[in-house]
Amino acid sequence: MLRAFMSYYKPYKRLFAFTLFCGILAGALELAFPLAVNQVIDNLLPSGNWTIILWSAVGLLALYIFNGGFHYVITYWGHKLGINIETDMRRELFDHIQKQSVQYFDNTKTGHLISRLTNDLMDIGEVAHHGPEEVAISIMTLLGAFGIMLSINWQLAVMTFVLVPFLIVFTYFFGKKMSVAMTWMFSSIADFNSRVENNVTGIRVVKAFVNEGHESEKFSHNNKGFRASKLKAYKIMAKYTASSQIVMKFLLIFVLLCGTWFVINGQLTYGEFVAFVLLANVMIGPINKLNAVMEMYPKGIAGFRRYLDLLNMKPEQEDNPNAIHVEKLKGDIEYKNVVFGYENKDKVLNGVNFSIRAGETVALVGPSGAGKTTICSLLPRFYEIDNGEISIDDYNIHDLTMASLREQIGVVQQDVFLFDASIRENIAYGKLDATDEEIWEAAERAQMTTIIKSLPEGLDTLIGERGVKLSGGQKQRLSIARMFLKNPAILILDEATSALDTETEAAIQSALAELAVGRTTIIIAHRLATIKEADRIFVVTENGIEEEGTHQELLQKKGAYSRLHHAQFDFDYAGA
Repeated sequence: MLRAFMSYYKPYKRLFAFTLFCGILAGALELAFPLAVNQVIDNLLPSGNWTIILWSAVGLLALYIFNGGFHYVITYWGHKLGINIETDMRRELFDHIQKQSVQYFDNTKTGHLISRLTNDLMDIGEVAHHGPEEVAISIMTLLGAFGIMLSINWQLAVMTFVLVPFLIVFTYFFGKKMSVAMTWMFSSIADFNSRVENNVTGIRVVKAFVNEGHESEKFSHNNKGFRASKLKAYKIMAKYTASSQIVMKFLLIFVLLCGTWFVINGQLTYGEFVAFVLLANVMIGPINKLNAVMEMYPKGIAGFRRYLDLLNMKPEQEDNPNAIHVEKLKGDIEYKNVVFGYENKDKVLNGVNFSIRAGETVALVGPSGAGKTTICSLLPRFYEIDNGEISIDDYNIHDLTMASLREQIGVVQQDVFLFDASIRENIAYGKLDATDEEIWEAAERAQMTTIIKSLPEGLDTLIGERGVKLSGGQKQRLSIARMFLKNPAILILDEATSALDTETEAAIQSALAELAVGRTTIIIAHRLATIKEADRIFVVTENGIEEEGTHQELLQKKGAYSRLHHAQFDFDYAGA
């Protein structure tokens, strides 16, 4: 894990070396002050030469001005190093998350992913800056102080440094406890983020059911858990800080007492004694820095461990080594004995067989839960089949790269997802390099130009999160415009108009009809009136494809489709 962490320093090794060098110089200058005080007390003060004392003070001030510059470099450029590493990690993690399968996102809380991309990496960035650099500088300063102490009085130096191993053991003990507490705290933060994200995205449902009180109770539960985990972590930190302060003051008192004994016995001059006390005080700085790193380390290492766990998780779906990239497909589709179940549960599809000719429009109908949407989700490999084969233009879909496969397939769903951006950006998502002329053409074909022109900012109108500022019909038109730009060979319409009123549905159906021209189109529909003109209709039940034919052929068979048709239209008639 340490090797993995240090690998992120490679692109910034010069910056790291520069800040480390400045840190070493700053540490060396810290050691110069006790020596200067020693010289003033033992040599300059007895001489009474005020001019030399004054110029010595000016020289020392100049050195500390340089020291201030070194500390600026350490603070700014050192944090820049940490931020660079944090940014690289965040980019790498985001790219890795993008490679995960749809099934992974089905089972992962959004709040947990957000927490790993934000809180975890911010703490890792702090460790990246303060960790190796401050450890190296602190050790150098400690060794430097010990060396100077040895030169002044080796017996007192050894007596003082006998305490250092106890400080190291003390720090290690608390560090382990902090690591466990911080891991628990990060988990609580992720749960907390997930709860907030769920509430914010579902706020309309919450208000519609007047469940604000219920949500507040659930939030309160998560909030209390978050509070408890933070209190536990900070309780350990408080014990550590308090104990650390006592130990540090004990070190100073020990040096003060032992040094006094050496002075009384004539083994130490007054200047050396003061210098020794100051050096002991200098030692406390590096030890405190090491303590601070140890406080930071558990948070950073817990975050980095979670980061690595996610980064090392292989995507459930990957291209075959010999997968080929196709530029254009005609759209001949065939399912052969396809078997599929979600996460090894009961099979949703068990031996599904059918074929669709290029340019043909077929409809999938049947009861809810029969597997219509699942059949369509397998085509772009949102999920992987358990057995059987799916092919397009005689290519097994597993022999094509997922990118080229999905470029050939467009999906328009009932629940349209739109980004919190402008109309222009949402339409252009179908073709990122689209010109304004292409965007307007796509909007016109989706019957959306009148709507856009009526808005004060036109294409640059911001539509809010998930398109909240648009009506259902406007969202659907926008998604269709996006699909015109993508121009796929195969089109899947999953209940694309079922949530719309009759007038809006008629307009959207007209736009969809134009979109379907020249493409292989698969329509999932519950309203049978919307698919009467389909070239073929497949009736999907728990037994697979139970019936197949045109609207009239299936009515004449008086089978499953006929029963669905009569049930739906008899209900509509009775309702009217």
